Amino acid sequence: MIIFQVLLGGITRLTGSGLSITEWKPIMGTLPPLNESEWNKAFDGYKQIAQYHYLNSHFTLEEFKSIFFWEWLHRVWARLLGVVFGIGFIYFLVKKYFDRDMVIPLVILFLLGAAQGLVGWIMVQSGLNTTDLYVDHIKLSIHFIAALILLCYTLWFALKLLIPENKIIQNTLLHKITVATIVLLGIQLIYGAFMAGLKAAPYAPTFPSINGEWVPDNVFTKSWVNDHVNVQFVHRQLAYLLSAIIILWFFALRRLTKSYENSHLIRSIAWWPLILVITQVVLGALTVLNGPKMGASQFGSYELLAEAHQLVAMFLLISLFINLYLVRRTTLVS
Repeated sequence: MIIFQVLLGGITRLTGSGLSITEWKPIMGTLPPLNESEWNKAFDGYKQIAQYHYLNSHFTLEEFKSIFFWEWLHRVWARLLGVVFGIGFIYFLVKKYFDRDMVIPLVILFLLGAAQGLVGWIMVQSGLNTTDLYVDHIKLSIHFIAALILLCYTLWFALKLLIPENKIIQNTLLHKITVATIVLLGIQLIYGAFMAGLKAAPYAPTFPSINGEWVPDNVFTKSWVNDHVNVQFVHRQLAYLLSAIIILWFFALRRLTKSYENSHLIRSIAWWPLILVITQVVLGALTVLNGPKMGASQFGSYELLAEAHQLVAMFLLISLFINLYLVRRTTLVS
């Protein structure tokens, strides 16, 4: 459900739907407008912001409803996540299926989910004005990374229940390499969110060069956070670096775990980060090449590739976290 929620967020952004609901009603917002009067009120709220005036002033009420749907579904799915968690938590608590040390981490998980809703509204507010066409890309990246933290926290908790201790190996060097790889991937994911928020793909829709250059002329004079071309340049270089490190990580893992009797599981899943990072680079290149096809309120080839790119990024993060769970620092025995 968390993965699907992140993908819904991607669809919401790609279809330009994120600013269609200009109010935050955690309870009453579950229901969409139910009559013509309520629809017109919601549409009037959208008409007050810059996105409507400069991009979508031609919208009819029916066209507004089409973008409203995606933002509404994104918010309702988030609430449904809370309901599913709450029902399960109460049921297992009453049945006394939880160990005592499981309760607090689950409460933290719930609070992280609730906080994600607040972060999302702060992001949306950054675009509800008369000057900005979209939400702030930095706040978008915070929202995205917060969702991935929630995903990884949930995954880690699940792995503790699913994987027996005898499947875990101890190797400090491999553990450190895996942590460093995840940190680099985290930076790359932040730049991916910058790319999405700035809609930077059409600014350099060429590959492998960037508009015919290997290094943009203004790479050292313009911002690496706000300039469209520079953000794409950094995103590409991080992709190449991450690919090289994962290839090295794969061969290091195969070599360092060769003598472990309990290394069958980690050696069998070590292929996934390698396969996924290569897939991710290919999808990234195709997404950039299709950048000129980016359009408002539509879902074409560019949008489909961008969603696939986001999905594989999540799978790559998940695969590395599973590997991290399986390899720990060496414990010194006194």
